[in-house]
Amino acid sequence: MPAMTLSAPPTEPIAQQALDLLLTRRSPWPLAEPIPSEAELQRAFAAAMCAPDHGALRPWRFVLIRGAARERLGDLFVQAARLREPEGDAERFRRKALVAPLLVAVVAHVQHHPKVPEIEQTVATGAAAMNLLNALHLQGYGCFWVSGPNAYDPTVHAGLGLAGNERLLGFVYVGTPPQREQPPAERADPAPHVREWRGPAA
Repeated sequence: MPAMTLSAPPTEPIAQQALDLLLTRRSPWPLAEPIPSEAELQRAFAAAMCAPDHGALRPWRFVLIRGAARERLGDLFVQAARLREPEGDAERFRRKALVAPLLVAVVAHVQHHPKVPEIEQTVATGAAAMNLLNALHLQGYGCFWVSGPNAYDPTVHAGLGLAGNERLLGFVYVGTPPQREQPPAERADPAPHVREWRGPAA
């Protein structure tokens, strides 16, 4: 994708509108066509590049899977499941590649660095993926993040062409959510999850 020029920070009313919209983010299911245009994907990945990144390593990698490639991903999921559980229902994993018209594999490309341990690179990749989800949501698309056994399976890793220093953190499923009216998502009170520290206990 070509480089893009980003505009100045939004004015306060626009920023407030964006925050209000961000607070409506949810993980809709199922997802259908259309998927984001190339220009919309470009903006979403530009947002991913804004994630916090100690050492400016840019450890995130994104692998787009769409069209007929989803069928081949389904074959890969079935192959991996049969190796994990020869007696299990491997075919059920095929559907997991087809429930959205676009999948984005989220990969942490872990590099040896004296000051940036693997955990920080993994967290940075997660932050980039969250920026991606938020940017797609703000452009009107639905997306949800899935991990599960396929995210940790060496057969899947090999099939996606991942290197030995790369970690698959899951798949972001992307598409257009149902048009039916949906109730507002219930949100937990943030208060129990936030506390202020004023110094060590006496």
